[in-house]
Amino acid sequence: MGKGDKINIEKAIHKNLEVIKLLFSYDTRLMVRVRQLPGIRWSQTMHCWYVPNIPLCVKALSDFGIQIPDELSLEKEIKPTGNKRKEESKSLLLRFASYMKEQRYSERTIEAYTECLQIFFNYCNSKSYLEINNKDIDDFNKNYILKRRLSATYQSQFVNAIKLFYKKIPQTQIFLDRIERPRRGRPLPKVISKEDVARIINSTNNLKHRTMLSFLYSCGLRRSELLEMRITDIDSKRNIVNIRHAKGDKDRQVPLSPKILELLREYFKQYRPITWLFEGDEPNTPYAAESLQKVFVMAKKKAGIIVPFKLHGLRHCYATHLMEAGIGLRYIQELLGHRHIKTTEIYLHVSSESISKIQSPFDTLEL
Repeated sequence: MGKGDKINIEKAIHKNLEVIKLLFSYDTRLMVRVRQLPGIRWSQTMHCWYVPNIPLCVKALSDFGIQIPDELSLEKEIKPTGNKRKEESKSLLLRFASYMKEQRYSERTIEAYTECLQIFFNYCNSKSYLEINNKDIDDFNKNYILKRRLSATYQSQFVNAIKLFYKKIPQTQIFLDRIERPRRGRPLPKVISKEDVARIINSTNNLKHRTMLSFLYSCGLRRSELLEMRITDIDSKRNIVNIRHAKGDKDRQVPLSPKILELLREYFKQYRPITWLFEGDEPNTPYAAESLQKVFVMAKKKAGIIVPFKLHGLRHCYATHLMEAGIGLRYIQELLGHRHIKTTEIYLHVSSESISKIQSPFDTLEL
C-alpha cells in the first residue's frame, strides 16, 4: 500500500460468519484495489467492506500490505504443519483442483472446495490424509466450525468438499454415508406485489438505474448475472437473453420482454455502453455491485416500501408472479436456472394466488 493508504481491520460476526471488517477513508484509487481482493463484499448493515476470516482472505490482506494481528488469524489454534505434510497437502490439492477442472466445475467452486480442504488438512495435520476418519471430521465440526459460529452454509461447503475428495480415495478410513449435513432453516422468500415492484422501478428518475431494476425483475436475474451481462448477450431478433456462466457454471436463456427491449434501446442511445451491458464510472468496466445495492435501497425508500425486502427479492417476485399467472413449475425452474425442482417448489408456498384459493374450515361452520 502507499503511504496514505491506511486501512484498519476488525473482527466481527456477520450473517453467522466470522469476518474481517476493512475500515478506511474513501479514496477512489484505494477503492479500486480493495475491490480486487478475493471474497470482498460490501455490508449495508455494517457500512463497510469485509472478507470472510479464512486463510485465503487473510493471506490476501497480508499481501495487500495490511498487518494482521495474531488474534485475527483463524490459524492461531492450529499447530504448524511439518514440511513433509505440507508438501503432501499441496500435491493433493493440486491434483484435486485438476480433477475438478476436468469435471467442469466452476472456478468459484474449485477455489472454495480446495480452500475448505486446505483448512481441514491443516486442522488434521498430525495425520496423513489416508489416516483421517469420521471422528476427525466430527472433531473438526465441533472445535472449528461450531466454535467459530460459522454458518450452516459454510459447514455444508466443507461436507461437499470432503465427500467429493474422498469419493476418489479407495483406501480411505472415512465412511462417506455417515457424514451428516447440518440442518438448515428454509425461510420463505420475501415477495411483494406487482404494484409495489412498479412503485420501486418508477421511483427512480435515472434512466440507467430504472433500466437495471426493470431488467432484473423482467428476466428474474441474480445480481451477478446482471452485472456480468455483455451487450452481445442480448439477442433482439429472437427476443432472447443469454445468461452465460451463471451459478454452477450453467448457461440458460430467458425471454426478452418487448417493453424491456424498448427501454434498453432508449438506454443505449443515451449511455452508449462498449462491452458490458451496464458499465460503471470507469470506461469499459462493469457496474459495481455496491452501487446497484445503493440504487435499490434508495428506490425502495422513495417508493415507501417498509417491509424487509432485498434486491434479490426482485428475482423471487419474478418467479412468484409467473406462478400466479399460471406458468408451470418446470418452466419456472428452467427460467431461474435451478438444478433441482425442489428449489423452485418454495414459490408454491408464497404464491398468494394459490393460497387465496384455499378455503378455511371456519367457512364451513354453521354459526
